Amino acid sequence: MERRTFLATSLAVTGSAAVAGATALPAAAAGTADTAAPAGAAGGPAGPHYPANRAPLQQEAFLRLPPGSITPKGWLRTQLDLQLDGLNGRMPEVSDYLTADSGWAVPSGVGWEELPYWLRGFGDLGYVTGDAATLELTKTWMDRILATRQPDGFFGPTSLRTSLNGLPDFWPYMPVLDAMRTWYEYSGDERIIDALTGWLRFLNALPGSQFGQGWGSARVGDTIDTAYWLYNRTGDAFLLDLVRAMHANSADYTHTIPTWHNVNLAQGFREPAQYGVLAGDPSFLAATHRVYDTVMGTYGQFPGGGFAGDENVRFGFHDPRQGFETCGVVEFMHSHELLTRITGDTVWTDRCEELALNTLPAAFDPRQKGTHYVTGANTAQLDNVPKSHGQFNNSFAMQAYMPGIHQYRCCPHNYGMGWPYYAEELWLASRDGGLAASLYAESEVRAKVGPGAGTEVTVTERTGYPFQDTVTLVVGTPAPVRFPLYLRVPGWCADPEVELGGRPVKAVREGGYLVVERTWHHHDTLRLRLPMRTEVRSWGVNDDAVSVAHGPLTYSLQIQEDWRQFDGTADWPQYEVRPASPWNYALQVDAKDPARSFTLERTRASGTDPFTHEGTPVRMRAKGRRLPAWQVDDQNVTAPLQPGPARTSETLEQITLIPAAAARLRITAFPTAATKSGTEWAAVAASFSGVDSPQALLMNTTAQPSDSYDQDLPRFTWWDHTGSQEWVSYTWAEPVRVSAVSVYWYDDTGHGACRVPQSWVLEYLAPDGSWQPGGGDPQYGTAKDAFNRAAVHPVTTTSVRVRVQLQPGVSGGLLAWRVEH
Repeated sequence: MERRTFLATSLAVTGSAAVAGATALPAAAAGTADTAAPAGAAGGPAGPHYPANRAPLQQEAFLRLPPGSITPKGWLRTQLDLQLDGLNGRMPEVSDYLTADSGWAVPSGVGWEELPYWLRGFGDLGYVTGDAATLELTKTWMDRILATRQPDGFFGPTSLRTSLNGLPDFWPYMPVLDAMRTWYEYSGDERIIDALTGWLRFLNALPGSQFGQGWGSARVGDTIDTAYWLYNRTGDAFLLDLVRAMHANSADYTHTIPTWHNVNLAQGFREPAQYGVLAGDPSFLAATHRVYDTVMGTYGQFPGGGFAGDENVRFGFHDPRQGFETCGVVEFMHSHELLTRITGDTVWTDRCEELALNTLPAAFDPRQKGTHYVTGANTAQLDNVPKSHGQFNNSFAMQAYMPGIHQYRCCPHNYGMGWPYYAEELWLASRDGGLAASLYAESEVRAKVGPGAGTEVTVTERTGYPFQDTVTLVVGTPAPVRFPLYLRVPGWCADPEVELGGRPVKAVREGGYLVVERTWHHHDTLRLRLPMRTEVRSWGVNDDAVSVAHGPLTYSLQIQEDWRQFDGTADWPQYEVRPASPWNYALQVDAKDPARSFTLERTRASGTDPFTHEGTPVRMRAKGRRLPAWQVDDQNVTAPLQPGPARTSETLEQITLIPAAAARLRITAFPTAATKSGTEWAAVAASFSGVDSPQALLMNTTAQPSDSYDQDLPRFTWWDHTGSQEWVSYTWAEPVRVSAVSVYWYDDTGHGACRVPQSWVLEYLAPDGSWQPGGGDPQYGTAKDAFNRAAVHPVTTTSVRVRVQLQPGVSGGLLAWRVEH
């Protein structure tokens, strides 16, 4: 059953979670639109102590606590401290988008998304750390931005009034609105309410068609969130009219997938669920699930929580090497956090946690001095070299770690919200006067709970999670107070255990939560245990590759990393990372009990800085065999996976796996090894590859092109060589028997200069190293829109190649090439 289906269950576990009865999750999570369950103590029913949705908005399950309520500690505080001294915390030193003459301070100046992106994360970094300099600079920028307000509600760079087809570009305002909201929640600065009201009135006066323009169209859910936030504080009815107009005219995620840009998807897929808060129709939440499931069902088929969006999602490019843009990582996390609060469904919390604990740390170097554009699940080298053969959707260099202010532009400014937002979502308020432990990390929270006006309590959380399975919560309260405590049970945890003062405690299982409702006393100590187990997951879309997880952590091969500073300064180094040990392994997995193939070990590391090879407190022992045919291409990009299991007779070795977030060079989606059966993997090479990679032929092993001009499949061409002799080859680690080949030619007649070849032959590599004709009397066909099969005398060899003569004046290529063994 899907985790998002809420069913109350009753069970009793001796010495663990004694679960009694069933009560509803607060508000929307239980489908109750108007009332919340009382806490049951004297002094009147408990209600929300923090701003909540006004009618007619549907009640959300959980509420954000004010910034500064949560004090992160342990490894999360370390990450935030690194951020303070790293790129986000010191961005004004390196970014010329943040100067005092920016259009966000001086309207005649230039400004777009960069400063709003940075300020959104930077401000919240100050709130969660309490860093005085960060708070002071945040206030300075708020003063500057607010000083640009105009009588009609417009503010910021004057150029943005007409920069989108003669009308305002409302996209870059979305992140700055977020920054303004959290500043208000932290400071109580009433100017923010006036500024937001003025800006949203300005938007409401625009023609509805403007919400279908530019980046804002695909990301309009961000402005919907701001409109709800303001409505809950002012009750201004025009805000709901604005939401209806934005939904009606913006990109339609309700019925379609209107964009395949990775950041648009990461932000936009939640828009139907957000609109459903006003519409009151569950089909809108269903639409958000549909878009997520559709995208992830093909392009998210590898561990880490992201999808293959190295700019735009491309049909056929779903291999774990493709990577996920850093902006996409933090925006996807933010979306999951928002959906957790709207729905109370812990499936979204699990997804946020997967990204944070397995992908986000690898998006920047261990000291957070630089970031890169994309983070892949399978990446054997991170260099500063453009990839020009179509391996990624962009051809510029985007894998090395650097400040990247102008190379990547968006990601260095935007990544900063990742950890601060995560820290602010550790704890949530419930509508029934309670608290929810939503994400687990060492921390302390101060919040009002209980009936009436509420009682301010503190809860101190001590835990080694996600590296250990126990969470200890100590309540501090000035007087006994009754309130419910919601404890998230991650989807991977089958048997949670709860004790109070060392003894079993009654709890209710509600959806993905254990709920302990009682009268709490000072120093009450609750112990939650989330037993972790090793799991091996198979990814069918990606050739039955497997990944290994223990609890919330996915594990990656430990590849020795050679860090090379190629540019930059001592303060702001720029790094390439190259492998200093083999990476091309297939895992030896026990087919009957895959988890038995792996042994968890603890290191001597303290775990305070766990996202490095040296700092990780856990690792795994495994066994694997080298897979020589799995190589990098001629631009050092990891070759795509091929059908598994992979046949290899290489020596069985003991290998080490470490948490994927501690690995910058990463292999997290592995083939499995077979010594007799299985597929003999091939390495592919070509006489020339200019713009299209021969790796496409590996990706299309089982593809059926629609025609010779199929634009959905990856393709290989020899462009821009024309009229020449060319070749493409397959090479195996061990001899194979070849009896026939089938070739599907690429031909773009009417569109470009690729044609079927004038002629071609199949050749094999003889023992003396020479190339010999395939033999027999094969029919080397050059037909378009079909496979051309050529049978040859069977031969045993380690390599074959297709050698072609291109037609005069034109080039050529292949969509697929199959070898029959």
